[in-house]
Amino acid sequence: MNNPPKVAIVILNWNGVKHLCQFLPSVLASTWPNLDIVVGDNASTDGSVAFIQSNYPSIKVIKNDSNYGFTGGYNRVLAQVEADYYILLNSDVEVPPAWIEPVITLMESDPLIAVAAPKIKAYNQKDSFEHAGAAGGFIDSFGYPFCRGRIVYEVEQDKGQYQQSGEIFWASGASMFIKKKHWDEMGGFDDRFFAHMEEIDLCWRLKNKGYKIMYCAQSEIFHLGGGTLNTENPFKTYLNFRNNLLLVKKNLPFWKSVIVISARFVLDFMAMLRFLTEGKRKDAWAVSRAHQYYIRHIFEKGDPARRGPQVYNSKLTGMYHGCIIWDFFAKKHTTFTGLDRERFY
Repeated sequence: MNNPPKVAIVILNWNGVKHLCQFLPSVLASTWPNLDIVVGDNASTDGSVAFIQSNYPSIKVIKNDSNYGFTGGYNRVLAQVEADYYILLNSDVEVPPAWIEPVITLMESDPLIAVAAPKIKAYNQKDSFEHAGAAGGFIDSFGYPFCRGRIVYEVEQDKGQYQQSGEIFWASGASMFIKKKHWDEMGGFDDRFFAHMEEIDLCWRLKNKGYKIMYCAQSEIFHLGGGTLNTENPFKTYLNFRNNLLLVKKNLPFWKSVIVISARFVLDFMAMLRFLTEGKRKDAWAVSRAHQYYIRHIFEKGDPARRGPQVYNSKLTGMYHGCIIWDFFAKKHTTFTGLDRERFY
């Protein structure tokens, strides 16, 4: 590619020195010719910054004065990074040398493409997809996200079934390529999310404005996962349920969000009962706290999302016209290929 655009890989770190030690060498071996590597640090106390400065002086370090989470941390760091493209990359990701080239080539092919993601596979089981992203993200009519290659907690093996690049609904924040101009246009992440589902919110806002989110099958990376909050952490449960309600409230028109969230309260109550029957009382309480937060803030004055998005499209590519939870538990549809293709927009 003549005059390749400037790309900045930006890794947000919080007390992740062991991941930086393990995974930074593969990132530094990336072959894109016009590349900066930046580590944004959320006030780590484990010697992360000193480790980078001593071992990788070519890496730019931007230090935040506190732990602002995934959303606030990236918002503050990216305000200080100049590039044509940002790659938001988790610290626990291994990449092959030429992983950037196919994605940028795809994004350069269409000015409407704002965001793209590679295929995300599991670091510890490299023939399987990884929970956070897999082969591209989708969403159902009730705001439940799922992936091509992962529905609820069932993760598929990669047998070449998703080798076709194409438009999706959301790209995982574990490895998100985004054009800087679109990041700036949307104002980055919503700080309130702190962590989890902020990338879905950003992608939904972009899609409502007519931009495309793409999956690039020709690039694959390997994600360890659970580096900051593991799946057994009740705070993760709280963030997932709370942020999912915020996601629906922000991106659906007011009248539609009322209908969907009313249904979600019933479905989430069933999830609470399931946690209780499994002996996971802290997770059940986390769901309750998520609903309490939502109720306290539903009529918050000054909230720009109070009445939903300014522009709304009810038939966005990557949206599933149905309930993925019902299909998974009642119909036993555990793979993406088992879903009814006619129910996708």
